[in-house]
Amino acid sequence: MRIVISEFMSLDGVVQAPGGPEEDTDGGFAHGGWSHPFFDPEVVGGAFDDAMTGAGALLFGRRTWQTMAAAWPERAGDPFADRMNAIPKYVVSQTLDDDELTWENTTRIPGDEAVARIRELHGSDGGDLLVMGSPTLARALLSEGLVDELRLVIMPVLLGGGKTIFPDDGALRTLELVSTVTSGTGVNVCVYRPVAKG
Repeated sequence: MRIVISEFMSLDGVVQAPGGPEEDTDGGFAHGGWSHPFFDPEVVGGAFDDAMTGAGALLFGRRTWQTMAAAWPERAGDPFADRMNAIPKYVVSQTLDDDELTWENTTRIPGDEAVARIRELHGSDGGDLLVMGSPTLARALLSEGLVDELRLVIMPVLLGGGKTIFPDDGALRTLELVSTVTSGTGVNVCVYRPVAKG
């Protein structure tokens, strides 16, 4: 399975709480919902439809999974929601109990086993293993060299700080730009893949 990370991102690299004011206020983050003025169904919505079309399973960190699990089941009947609810899901968490995994088709990966278990999934057959949000998990996957594709939905806004997916370990990682599409709202949807080391 290819590991694909898909993120709403500000120009200064912040991915925290794009969806709403209470989504993630860690560190005093006060700009929750910042992506809404830039959303357009064709380009931005299309980027997520494309990502979901290729997905064989979803992979989340605990906080993002809890936010999604609270939102998507009640939207049943919408084709995108039905796909979100039916697709296999994995959540990396040391603290969630199995009886809390109320979102259908969810499997917990214990945090201390995450890299090994995700390597196993990466080596198995299937569609893409799609990561949305989950900045701590995304950063760990990039650090481990486990990401096959980055789909960044870059919005024309500076947030002045917040959570990012990029490792700050001093390592150089070269990517190639595979495609870019610009929306009428000034969003660039950029697809990057790591350059193979040769």
